[in-house]
Amino acid sequence: MTKNKWKKLISEQMSALGVQKDAYDSAVETLAGILEQRDKTFREFRASGGKSVIEYTNKGGSTNMTKNPLLVLWDDLNKSALAYWRELGMTPSSYKKMTGDAPRLEKPGGLAAALASIESG
Repeated sequence: MTKNKWKKLISEQMSALGVQKDAYDSAVETLAGILEQRDKTFREFRASGGKSVIEYTNKGGSTNMTKNPLLVLWDDLNKSALAYWRELGMTPSSYKKMTGDAPRLEKPGGLAAALASIESG
């Protein structure tokens, strides 16, 4: 997904949670960039065969198995994104810390509402 699409999705999610503020725009911009790079890295990882370990030949000529650098980078980008999600109140625990409340859930409809009424009855 592109950076602009990520920005739009993040903003929509923040609005749905009620934590959208203009002061967070730079953090949203950075998070969108991280997520775009994460997606590119994952596509490159898959295109290269998707192996979690690869052979690496060091300066001495010895060949060893090592973690795929693309997988390591992808994991690092995920961790960076998670830190931003937490700062923006987009995880359940960070949302609760910011607002003092659990994330609002939409009321279930259809089958979910019928099952809920049976359980509570």
